[in-house]
Amino acid sequence: MKNSKIRIGGVPEHFNFPIHLANEQWQFQSRGVEIEWTTFKGGTGQMTKALRNDEVDICVVLTEGIIADIINGNPSKIISNYVTTPLTWGIHTGAKNPINSYDEIFDKKYAISRFGSGSHLMAIVDAYSKSHPLKKEQFNIIKNLDGALASLTNLESDIFYWEKYTTKPYVDSGVLKRVGEYVTPWSCFVIAATDKILEEQPNNVIRLLRTIHDSCDSFMQDEHAIKMISERYHQKMVDVERWYHSTEWAIHGWVSDKMIKSIVYHLKLAGILTEDQEIPDVIWKR
Repeated sequence: MKNSKIRIGGVPEHFNFPIHLANEQWQFQSRGVEIEWTTFKGGTGQMTKALRNDEVDICVVLTEGIIADIINGNPSKIISNYVTTPLTWGIHTGAKNPINSYDEIFDKKYAISRFGSGSHLMAIVDAYSKSHPLKKEQFNIIKNLDGALASLTNLESDIFYWEKYTTKPYVDSGVLKRVGEYVTPWSCFVIAATDKILEEQPNNVIRLLRTIHDSCDSFMQDEHAIKMISERYHQKMVDVERWYHSTEWAIHGWVSDKMIKSIVYHLKLAGILTEDQEIPDVIWKR
């Protein structure tokens, strides 16, 4: 079987370890698919742009981010769930910032990787749910986690939403303070593909998905998984253990229509989507 290259990308975080394992163990190649991995430090906002610009074929993205962007014209579809459990966002400020309480954050300056990114969308959704709608001038674009650390340390920004366990080493070392948490009420990561790759290589996309699902299944049953994550991502065993036992990966491609409706509802409620906005098909119909 002739190998076909598919460009795939995701954030440099532990959630994507099953995909890296599959690639390192030549599982994709054994099914006739060659992948080219790109790391996107800028998160979902950077990845939705890359999908639009045909710089990548498939991405592992935050569910709410890709749904909003597909509705706003991104020529892509969700092709599978990836992480079926919610994401716990840590709400952070700099160590020298006088903010010490979640109740103090809503009129402050927010660091976001990009407009349309998870750090942007979740800040809006969370604030709106507390009856504190945010204004556009409250957002400061910092591109990625490194940019956020600099911005918060220099007091150029006050608040930053990012995945709790990814930022925990910076909280432990005293660079950041975590003043709150926000848990998304839906599955946190999905796999999205451009309409172009779905039209040109549908069978190879299916082979790629089967490989990812098989790797996720094996990873969830691997007694060495926690130790591997701790060593690869330089995190404390106790933190990885808590994260691992609160995280579940998809082993099939089913995506809930109800989940899509719930996210669209929250995005409209927060003003990210307009109330009368037409909602196209966002899920790949095989």
